[in-house]
Amino acid sequence: MNAAPAETLRTALAGLLDGLPPKAATQAVERLIANYRGRTPTHTPILRDREDVIAYAAYRMPATFEAVRTALDAFADAAPGWAPDSHVDIGGGTGAATWAVNATWEGTRPVTVLDWAEPALALGREIAAANPELKAAEWHRSRIGAALTIESTDLVTVSYVLGELADADRASVVDAAASAAQAVVIIEPGTPDGYARVIDARDRLIAAGFRIAAPCPHSARCPIVPGEDWCHFSARVSRSSLHRQVKGGSLPYEDEKFSYVAATRFPPAPAPSRVVRKPQIRKGQVLLELCEPDESLRRETVTKRHGLLYRAARDAAWGDAWPPPQGD
Repeated sequence: MNAAPAETLRTALAGLLDGLPPKAATQAVERLIANYRGRTPTHTPILRDREDVIAYAAYRMPATFEAVRTALDAFADAAPGWAPDSHVDIGGGTGAATWAVNATWEGTRPVTVLDWAEPALALGREIAAANPELKAAEWHRSRIGAALTIESTDLVTVSYVLGELADADRASVVDAAASAAQAVVIIEPGTPDGYARVIDARDRLIAAGFRIAAPCPHSARCPIVPGEDWCHFSARVSRSSLHRQVKGGSLPYEDEKFSYVAATRFPPAPAPSRVVRKPQIRKGQVLLELCEPDESLRRETVTKRHGLLYRAARDAAWGDAWPPPQGD
């Protein structure tokens, strides 16, 4: 994983805020949050102008970047030796996922960002100029829905997009991604609704011949009972001054909850099991909630008697593969 894109992105976003009055940024963010929390899919771009887009980028890009990068790290572990030679980001807006892909697989590659908000594309292009490996990315205005067409590519990302679409458009976008790509990664908010959209997309990808690379250790039915629980993970995000200003918080970080699926047309090497809850560390033991390759959920108790495995369990994090590869 390359850490440089994250720092470059933070610096670029901080520079954008220098020219935006704090009150205007706060008001724009609050309005955008209200829109994004709405349950009715929108048929017009939410990001209307440069002020909107700067506020959105400064507030949401770091969290989206970290969530996508965390999902891509798990995918990269399940596809060792593979790297995309090309990337299409559907509904990419200001380009957080393009930065996450670059942080996961270094180097230049053809990158196309599709979005229907021209101000977002313009700002994404401007921010990408700070990263030499993203300068050549192409930013195209496109309606994200039933009419979407995508040229053949290695990787398609769809992050925090499906929730903005009507059901038919969601299906069309996932089908378009499946028809164009060797690998598809979909990320949604880590809520019951976000998880439900990810599961629907997962089912469509499997029906199209894809295999699940992450987070699931199998391509069979998800063992979680709908309505009783949902699969999601967490990524730690450094808070900007705008985050603290809007939320009134003092902590230097927050945790972004997300659900995701990564699927491939080539055979992946998924995790033996996946830690699907924060490990519970108790005196002399660690409790791990695992999703297993036999389509089941299981709690494993690792104690000091397990020696090196116990040490590994104490270091295990929510979302990790389990057990760790030998030598880790």
